[in-house]
Formats: sequence, structure tokens, C-alpha cells
Amino acid sequence: MPGADQQTVERVLTRVDTDLDHARERLFELLRIPSISTEPDHKADMLRAAEWLQAQLRELGLTVSIIPTPGHPVVLGHHPGPAGGKAPKVLFYGHYDVQPADPLELWNSPPFEPQLVDGPRGKRIVARGAVDAKGQSMMFIEALRAWKTAGGGIPAPVIVLMEGEEEVGSPNLEPFLKAHRAELAADFALISDTNMWDIDTPALSTRLRGMCNCEVRLKGPRMDLHSGLFGGSALNPVNVLAKILGELHDKDGRIQVPGFYDDVRAVTPEQAREWEALGFDEAAFLKGVGLTTPGGEKGLPGLQRIWARPTADINGIWGGYSGPGSKTIIPSEAGAKVSFRLVPDQNPHAIFEGFQAFVRERLPAGMEVTFQGFGMAMGIEIDTNTPWAKAAKDALQQEYGRPAVMIGSGGTIPVVEQIKRVLGIDSLMMGFGLEDDQIHSPNEKYELTCFHKGTRSHALLLGKLAG
Repeated sequence: MPGADQQTVERVLTRVDTDLDHARERLFELLRIPSISTEPDHKADMLRAAEWLQAQLRELGLTVSIIPTPGHPVVLGHHPGPAGGKAPKVLFYGHYDVQPADPLELWNSPPFEPQLVDGPRGKRIVARGAVDAKGQSMMFIEALRAWKTAGGGIPAPVIVLMEGEEEVGSPNLEPFLKAHRAELAADFALISDTNMWDIDTPALSTRLRGMCNCEVRLKGPRMDLHSGLFGGSALNPVNVLAKILGELHDKDGRIQVPGFYDDVRAVTPEQAREWEALGFDEAAFLKGVGLTTPGGEKGLPGLQRIWARPTADINGIWGGYSGPGSKTIIPSEAGAKVSFRLVPDQNPHAIFEGFQAFVRERLPAGMEVTFQGFGMAMGIEIDTNTPWAKAAKDALQQEYGRPAVMIGSGGTIPVVEQIKRVLGIDSLMMGFGLEDDQIHSPNEKYELTCFHKGTRSHALLLGKLAG
């Protein structure tokens, strides 16, 4: 790909710089819309956010539709790029929905009244959705704006897909991808919903863990029992469930679900050396959240445990009385939420079946068990030897003056696997978040320099794709 000429690129970058205050104000407009996808009371706000994005994209010359789904709508825009151009077609994916802001009392300012405040590394934007993912999504839109205004037009064919249900598990996205497969055809997908290594070091995320989310419930006696009259004879479902879940890991941190590691591949020596060179300080990482002792499998480096090894976690457990004072009962029921973060090749449905077998093997006779599965997603590994990945590496090197590092992610972004499976294209994950951005928490923030340099990086990437 020959790319755009340097003078044009410099004009575009200058436009990004001089328009930063206006770009921030546009982001603030979007942040003021409380587009909380999980709360029915905000249905009108969801539509308002979709209409705001539609207006912005139309202003840039895209043909834009708001397409209903059984849940919240998808905003879909197309731009053909320059006539006769040969640049690859980019499918940009983002989401305009956000998490609830609770607990409100922990915010330093109202969550949907964005603030520009001083931080240790310069100005930062504080609001719900600042980084996840309105701020990250708007960087690409602002890069398109700079090209349209100062670069003679958008230099590559572009599709923009903005979803409204990412924060509730994207229940309608895969059917949408299948129904619109033809009009979503592209060479690659670009996603900005991930992190940098640190504020000075850009990164491409090369792998994501998958997910198996589930619930287990035990039913013992027909009713709660007096622990004096029945204690020592009646089985206690809370005791039984706690014992079973306590056996999920052995003394070395390995997960005891049958067949759990059958499809787990060790990282290559080259990958291990690259991650080791990042100098990850696990003690400092844990200290930042008030911990000192690491978990996970013994004998493996921290980044491998976070990025390339599967996990099992109890996310919540309940049963019996938990109010003030005491109530001496043997509860009738107990339950727990359990999640497994999975690595590429592990099948979440097989893991769910294995977990059910694990529990049933340990269940005393006469006690009933039920299971419910929730979100299921495969882990994925991404090829970084593609022309667009090379263009992204070049863009990031140019903007930051240092090579981008190839990192993993312990999180799950189901759309990456869905785009690969349904549309047959790889994703490029070029994000600009930081680990202290407090996503999903009070006082979510986005460093202004990350927003600025992220916009410049997207503009540079578009220029390098041009041809």
C-alpha cells in the first residue's frame, strides 16, 4: 500500500491538533446522553445517542441508517472512499452504550456531566463512557473528519458499525452480522476498545480470552431448618456448595474440571520472550488494588497467567441469612455465579458441560442441582502479519516515536470472534485506554493525550491505507 503523500498527511494531522477543543466538545455532547443499555428507562436515550451518531456520520458524507434490532438499534454507515482507489475497506466497530453509573455517591462529579480535570499526566476527561467506549469510538470519527476537512476527502472505503448492546453481552449482534453479511464485507475490522501498554507505549492487542458464564443452584431440605434441631443430621446446601467450589483448584492453582486443559496451548518461546521483555511488575500491579499474594497457576509468569491461561472464578455466592445479627438456620438453597475465562481452542460449551460433571460427581445423594448458562464466547488469536497490521504498527511508531508492543488481553470482546466466524475477516485491535481508567467504575476517565494521540494515530493509519 503506497499510502497518501506526506504533505497531505501533515495537513490532516495539523487539523486534528487545531480542532482538538471542538473534538472534545463533540465527545462531551455524546457523553451527556445517558445511553445505559441495561436499564429500560433509558430506551429513549439509546435512540437519542444513535441519532446523534447518525447526524455526525452524515455530516462526514457517509450514508447512514439506524437499523432496529429486538433490543437497541445499530448505527451503520458507509463511505465508498475515493473514486478508483485501491485501499482496503475498513469495517470500524464501536459501541455507544455504557454501563450504569452506580454507585452515584462515589463519583466526584455527575457521571453524565463530563468534566475536564487535572490529573498527574495532564488533563483528563471524567464521565461514564469516557473511555468505554465513546471516547475511543469518537477518535476514528474525528480522524475521518480531519481527512474530509483537510485531506481532500476520506482516503479509503469505510464502514462504521456502532452497536448499542455491547455492555449487555451483544445478544442481537450476531444475528445482525448474519442478516447484513453482504453489506458488511470488508478487508478487516478495526476496533478501539483495548489498552495501550502504558501512556507512552502504544500497543496492538493480539489475543483475547473467551468466556463461559454460568450459575449453579443446590436445593436441599424443603424449607429452612432450625440448626439446633437438625444440625448434625441435615445436609447444609451452603456447606456442600462451598466445599465443591473449594475443590475447583488444586494446591498449584490448576482447575480440576474434567478435560479443562485438553485444548490449552502453551505460548511459543518467542511470545514468552516478548512478554518477558515488557518488564511487568506483578507486585506493583497487585499493590495498586490492595493485594500482595498472586493467584493463578504456580510456576508461570504473571502476563502468561493473565493473557494466555484459562481461569475459574466464583463471582458471587449466596444462601441462607445475611442480614444483621444472627439467624441460626440450615438454609434450604444455595447458589453461585461462576465464570471461566478461556484461551483460544477451548470450547465454552464443552467447559460448561465439564463443570456440570465436576459438580455432580461431588453432590451428595438426595440434593438437587440445576445449572444455567449465560454468555459463551470463544477465545481468539489475531494475525499481526497482515498489511493493515503493518500499517498500524507504522502509524503508531510514527506517532509515538517507539515501536508498538504486541500484547494480550485477559478480557473478552465477543464481537472479534463473531466478525471472524460470520464475516470471515480478521480484526485489528488498536486501543488507547490505560489500566487505571476505571472502566465500569465510578470516576471513569480518559486521558486527553490518549484521545488526542489516538485520533492522530487513526488519521495516520487511514493515510497509510490509502492507495
